[in-house]
Amino acid sequence: MEIKLGIETVLGVVTGIGLSAACGFRIFVPLLVMNLAVLYGRLHLAPGFEWIGSHYATIAFGTATGLEILAYYIPWLDNVLDAITSPVSIIAGTIATASVITDMPPSMKWMVAIIAGGGIAGIIQGVTTGLRGKSSLLTGGFGNPFVSTLELAGAVLIALLAIIIPVICLILVAAFTMFVIFRALRNHFQKMSVR
Repeated sequence: MEIKLGIETVLGVVTGIGLSAACGFRIFVPLLVMNLAVLYGRLHLAPGFEWIGSHYATIAFGTATGLEILAYYIPWLDNVLDAITSPVSIIAGTIATASVITDMPPSMKWMVAIIAGGGIAGIIQGVTTGLRGKSSLLTGGFGNPFVSTLELAGAVLIALLAIIIPVICLILVAAFTMFVIFRALRNHFQKMSVR
């Protein structure tokens, strides 16, 4: 079976990966950005995902975004949320990617959405969870609002870049992911050499 990928499909995958990365920082911010982009004609969704661009979704995503942002500024609650949001960010990343891939067979689209979209959302969420844990340990939770602000800014910036200039967004996400993996491997080997 020969699969031909057009420029629209490739841009859909790239946009989806960027939006999924943003879901790793905050779950609802990228979904709200997607919703607004659809309403203003800047983003087109795959069939079956039109609900993301509805006015009801605007209300739901807007409310959820506001609550999510506020909750992350409460030091003890932010760590509890990390436990809940880790699997949910993977689901949101998968949906974000699948919703913008238009011309791909469903089985391949969902494989890309799960592996690339869910995977990148999970990696970024894992990094932010680890960063917040270190912040809680080192500052007693007082540094967590700073971390939360950085995560919010990252989610907004990456979601906007994914829609406006997806290729640049993909390069930034790939560079960040490689940096995180490199750091994790370096730390792992340093710990092993100490033993």
